[in-house]
Amino acid sequence: MRWPARSTTVVLEPHDVALIRGGRRAAVTVAVLDLHLRGVVRAGRAGTMRASGPATGAALAPLAKAVHAALHRPAGMGQLLERRGVRTALAQARSALGSGGLLRSFPPGRTGAARRRLKELRDRHPLPADRAGLPAEEILFAVALYGDRALTALVPRFARDAGLTGRGGTTERELPGASCGSGGGPSCGSV
Repeated sequence: MRWPARSTTVVLEPHDVALIRGGRRAAVTVAVLDLHLRGVVRAGRAGTMRASGPATGAALAPLAKAVHAALHRPAGMGQLLERRGVRTALAQARSALGSGGLLRSFPPGRTGAARRRLKELRDRHPLPADRAGLPAEEILFAVALYGDRALTALVPRFARDAGLTGRGGTTERELPGASCGSGGGPSCGSV
């Protein structure tokens, strides 16, 4: 299921919603989770992730493709965010959202339209209590909209073992100037 951001101009994928809500780390977390739910990424040692098979079947978003390619070598989230293909895919996603009027470059951050869209999506799609009966796409959108709360409710073991939550892992904040968090301070810095 894709959710239109505006009438027909921008269609939001789960990683787009995450990028708007929580920045690049949140977007990559959703891409990693997408790959995990497809069975092609799993937790590695000490809070890392790694590809566990080829990404075949349903079409992958460009960010998910880049993350899968980058995980041919195990990586923690910090390393994954710095890999060239992932950085490029994030920049392209951010540019598309900027062209769609949802992110701005200066000052970096969400637009009013993006804030309204996130509120509308949260109002229509409350955080599920558990993942029983939820299709993969609904899990991805829940994590995109609610971040760590959804990760710990819907995929707690993978989130913990892959280093996505706990001991410094979070989708709620990034380095200053690089976050799209909902609190005050800088948001949606360069990717």
